Amino acid sequence: MTGSPQTQPKLPSLSLILGGARSGKSRLAEGLVTATGLPRHYIATAEAWDDEMRTRIAQHQADRGANWTTWSEPRDVAGVLAQIPAGHVVLLDCATLWLTNEILADADIPARVEALLTALATCASPVVVVSNEVGWGIVPDNTLARRFRDHQGRLNQQIAAQAGLVVAVMAGLPMVLKGTLPKA
Repeated sequence: MTGSPQTQPKLPSLSLILGGARSGKSRLAEGLVTATGLPRHYIATAEAWDDEMRTRIAQHQADRGANWTTWSEPRDVAGVLAQIPAGHVVLLDCATLWLTNEILADADIPARVEALLTALATCASPVVVVSNEVGWGIVPDNTLARRFRDHQGRLNQQIAAQAGLVVAVMAGLPMVLKGTLPKA
């Protein structure tokens, strides 16, 4: 999309895009960020532990195309957000992998979540966060999985409470839960 910044869709300071695996949430988030016409930053929280994950990451990069500044940061998302200049826009993809990385590192989850929420609130540019909705499945059969599900549900609620826009995506279709979806 081209044109002056006054004609570009404006995002709130924080947006949350939720959905299940392969729901279309990342595609929607990328479209929202691109439509702003602002310099784009992508914070990638995934780690390439195997060939399949390396392929997924490469496909995401190809799908996004050029003109993104990519930050590969599995854990210190707050530190990256502090470096983003005003007048840019950020896509954090995704909060679910970030939380997984923190849990597997045996981090102090409440403290790390608080640091992330503070960084989201104080970032100089709008941030769009992609996260998985994991609460619609069965109750996991092991402690680690239940702990993850509980932390993820709380994290999504906390981000949603701060966000001006919250959108759930199913089958590629956005359902606005809070705020107004910008017109492209």
